[in-house]
Amino acid sequence: MSAALAAGVAVGAAMRSVRDALREAGADDPALDARILTLEAAGLDATAFARDPDAPLSAQAAARIADWTARRAAGEPVWRILGAREFRGLRFALSPATLEPRPDTETLVELALAEPAAGPEARVLDLGTGTGCILLALLHELPDARGLGVDRSSEAAATARANARALGLADRAAFVVGDWGAALAGTFDLVVSNPPYIPDGDIDGLGREVREHDPRLALAGGADGLEAYRTILAQAPGLLAPGGALVVEYGVGQGESIRALAEAFGLERAGSARDLGGVERAASFRPAPDRRFATRE
Repeated sequence: MSAALAAGVAVGAAMRSVRDALREAGADDPALDARILTLEAAGLDATAFARDPDAPLSAQAAARIADWTARRAAGEPVWRILGAREFRGLRFALSPATLEPRPDTETLVELALAEPAAGPEARVLDLGTGTGCILLALLHELPDARGLGVDRSSEAAATARANARALGLADRAAFVVGDWGAALAGTFDLVVSNPPYIPDGDIDGLGREVREHDPRLALAGGADGLEAYRTILAQAPGLLAPGGALVVEYGVGQGESIRALAEAFGLERAGSARDLGGVERAASFRPAPDRRFATRE
């Protein structure tokens, strides 16, 4: 299904055509999707569109809209079609090996920035970095901080490097391929992570956009969804500098299980935060006083 458009049609009319096509295809929010795709294809922002909704489309923009509408109607997510998504006011390129940066994850960034360890010259480690959005958002707001992002996917690490260059942060951010914190030397003031937390058996029941377009490696959290946390929490005491903190994101209802795991590895919960929907989404942890110098496992 596509929106058949000709060069010269008004942007506003094109947007309505796309909306109708996506509504017929069963998109969850056809009006919003149509607005995003049409304005991006036309090279307009919201202000320019409001000023002149009857501006004519070029032939190239009309063709682009038709292609993007067909892809969206077939179930491809809007931000995958555009190849990038905004996170905390920064634009991040996507690749097939990365998740889309999502608004819920901004909760983790806010909680990390509230940590006393998030000083202006903080050393930051991001485990499972993906697009690099968490690390790079933190470095953007901590102008003298430096960071390291680790991912098991070489393609994801390459995407994060490209995003660091595009954002002017490449001199303060490095990205490597690795298995969480294994084989890393040195310690960090902040360790952050949004690891896979979907139980393996639940993935086939996820929405089509996630199931068919998000990388399984970034979703699958083992039988109970907590596999990555066991590794990260075991490694954290040896990765944290004195006074440092670990901040992790997790799924609905996982907070208490993760706190119990953390306590087993000598960490105590320092705080938690809820996303805009009121769901507990992230927590911070620090070494308990009697386990401050625990050996990394």
